[in-house]
Amino acid sequence: MTGLDALLPEEIARKAEDVGIAKAGRDALTLFTLAVLAGAFIALGAMLSTLTAIGIGDALPFGLARLAIGATFSLGLILVVICGAELFTGDVLMTIAWASRRLGAAALLRVWAIVLAGNFVGGVGTALLVFLSGHLDLHHGAAAATALAIAEHKAGLGAMEAFWRGVMCNVLVCLAVWGALAARSVTDRILVVVPPVTAFVAAGFEHSIANFYFLGIGWLLDAGRIGNPLFLLAGQVPVIAGNLAGGACLVALVYWIAYLRPRRT
Repeated sequence: MTGLDALLPEEIARKAEDVGIAKAGRDALTLFTLAVLAGAFIALGAMLSTLTAIGIGDALPFGLARLAIGATFSLGLILVVICGAELFTGDVLMTIAWASRRLGAAALLRVWAIVLAGNFVGGVGTALLVFLSGHLDLHHGAAAATALAIAEHKAGLGAMEAFWRGVMCNVLVCLAVWGALAARSVTDRILVVVPPVTAFVAAGFEHSIANFYFLGIGWLLDAGRIGNPLFLLAGQVPVIAGNLAGGACLVALVYWIAYLRPRRT
C-alpha cells in the first residue's frame, strides 16, 4: 500500500472487503454521526446543482446544461470521500465482504439501517437549514421555483421507473466510490469521483439520499403541491431498493465473482 501508482482492480476488491469489515466494527453512535454528515454533504451538492440549474437551459444546449448540473452535484460525493462520512449508497459495497463470508448478514443490515437513518436526518436537516437561511430567495425567488420543480418531478415518478433509475444511479455512484478506493491522493479521488456522478445526474437517475434533500426542500416550500410526508417517504422505497440492487448486485457482487470467489485448485 505504498507508492504513487493506483491500486490494481484485484487490490481494490480486497481493499473494499477490508473497508466493509471495518465499517461493521464501528459503534452505532459513530456510524450515525458519520451518516448524518454524509446526508448533509450530499444535500450541499444537491443545493449547488439546483442553483446551477437556474436559467441554464436558456444559455446552453440541453446536454451541456445537464453536464454542468451534474458536475456541480459531485461536490456531495467529493466531500463524503475526502472528509470521511458514511453514505448508504456507497456502503452497499459492503456486500463484497458478505459474499466472502467475512461479514454476517445481521452485521451488514445493522450498518445499512443506521446509515440510512443518519443520511435521512442529515439530508432533511440540511434542507431545513437552507430553507431558514433565505438561500431560496436568490434571483428573485428563482432558486425556490427551481427547487420546487425538481421536488415535484421526483414526487411524481412511478414505482418501476424510480426503481430502475435508482439501479442505474448507484451503479455509477458505486463505481465512483470503487475508483476512489484505488486512489493515492486527494486529487486522485476528486478526479475519479466527478465523471460517474456527473453522468448519473445528467442522465436523470435517482439517488435516494439526495432525494431526502430535494423532497424536504419541496415540502417546506409548498407542502400542498408536494404531498404528505409519509407518502413521500414511501415513494422513496423503490429508489432505495434500486440503489441497493444496483450497487450490491451490479458492482460489488460482479467484482467478487471476478476476483474474490473461491476457485478450485
